[in-house]
Amino acid sequence: MTNPINRPLTLRDVSEASGVSEMTVSRVLRNKGDVSAATRQKVQDAAKRLGYVPNKIAGALASQRVNLVAVIIPSLGNMVFPEVLSGISQTLEGTELQPVVGVTDYLPEKEETVLFEMLSWRPSGVIIAGLEHSEASQAMLKRAGIPVVEIMDTDGEPIDHCVGISHRRAGRKMAEEIIAAGYKRIGFMGTKMPLDHRARKRFEGFTRTLAKAGIEIADQEFYSGGSALAKGREMTAKMIERTPDLDFLYYSNDMIGAGGMLYLLEQGIDIPGRVGIAAFNGVELLDGLPRQLATMDACRREIGIKAAEMIAALNKGEAVADGPVITLEPTLAHGDTLRR
Repeated sequence: MTNPINRPLTLRDVSEASGVSEMTVSRVLRNKGDVSAATRQKVQDAAKRLGYVPNKIAGALASQRVNLVAVIIPSLGNMVFPEVLSGISQTLEGTELQPVVGVTDYLPEKEETVLFEMLSWRPSGVIIAGLEHSEASQAMLKRAGIPVVEIMDTDGEPIDHCVGISHRRAGRKMAEEIIAAGYKRIGFMGTKMPLDHRARKRFEGFTRTLAKAGIEIADQEFYSGGSALAKGREMTAKMIERTPDLDFLYYSNDMIGAGGMLYLLEQGIDIPGRVGIAAFNGVELLDGLPRQLATMDACRREIGIKAAEMIAALNKGEAVADGPVITLEPTLAHGDTLRR
């Protein structure tokens, strides 16, 4: 005799447990057709008791879609993306759509693999970080036949819809503040470059604005690994030893910026008098540091909310109110490390 626990449950199991036909069970579980409240409750109770989970792929053959939204991001270790995911999850909570996450580690070939696997499940939409994708990924996204929302960046041409900030503008704005504060000898430190296109664009906007003011980057260092306080300390120590007359340090993200700030404070260096510091992302976790780091908010949670709203609207056949491209404005916080 077959133990039902060791095999997949079927509609027949729920039918037998609830005492109604398989067709009625199917209608209840798909929320289709005219079924009395009492019968619906009976089927739902039986399904819950058995632990039955409907096969969404089989149930979606007619429409070729399931109620999943593929969310593809480069990292879960980076504190930026959990906030984006929180905004997406919260917004989709009141809909039939469920987010499913894939991670690419900033690698184009891995993005292709993740995208291929996720699209094979015929999701109802894709939310994917960035505007830069391989030719294969672009082809898959263009031919998917479902809503696609690219997030975090608006410096480029989206495949369908996108929501984010202009990173070139963010770099330009930070450079303008640094120039206005009177700093002249500037060093830059960045991680995940050049794979992190958004950090690269901020660097481009930053250096071009400095150049217009007759200022060149005095020193720079790039690191291909992730963001970490220890790495920020290490990079800062090397740069200050190599170029001791620097009066400002700009970091591609808050984590390495915080590490650099802690190192300078330990060395007794006056911040922001002797050396100013600024970074990017506006990570709230760092609010307890001895000094408030000058930074720029990346609108992470708002990006997640807007992206999910787009997907939900497009799945209902509704137009997106704010248009196919939504550019949010990040806020610069001077903190205690950038003199005014």
